Amino acid sequence: MSNNRDARYTTAGRALGEARIRNRHTVLGGCGCPIIVEGINDRITLELMGFTGPIEQVNRGWDQSRFVTYIFEKYGILNKVDQGDSVILLMDWDRTGGRLQRKIGERLEAFGMKIDHTTRMELVRAMKPEGRTVEGLKAHAEKLRPYIDLIDSEGAVEE
Repeated sequence: MSNNRDARYTTAGRALGEARIRNRHTVLGGCGCPIIVEGINDRITLELMGFTGPIEQVNRGWDQSRFVTYIFEKYGILNKVDQGDSVILLMDWDRTGGRLQRKIGERLEAFGMKIDHTTRMELVRAMKPEGRTVEGLKAHAEKLRPYIDLIDSEGAVEE
């Protein structure tokens, strides 16, 4: 990825804007696609960037089997609205996050669920120089928000 920060923010903003559109509840034009993150600070960071749909946290005191079963039972194989990926898996882009992304992704896919890994991969490529965590995006939220809002103008009004 380019060393040009503007180009990286454009790429990250596009990925986050597209994710925010899918995440938003159906009444507002999205499909309510849940985003799965590691913990509460990741959730807060996404909410700061205007995400209003379901955000599920891996770290809730459950083992992975219980969590994966819960996600499968709640959201199913395909998104009921747009028939696309059932969930957006967005773990950090450090070693632990990579392991979680792979393990949880494999387990959800074993249930036949379709998983969006693309959003994370775009953020890994674009934002690695700025940090390696979803929570770390918080420091860049103000700068990323215009790029996100450009892709998801409908979500821009939901402050």
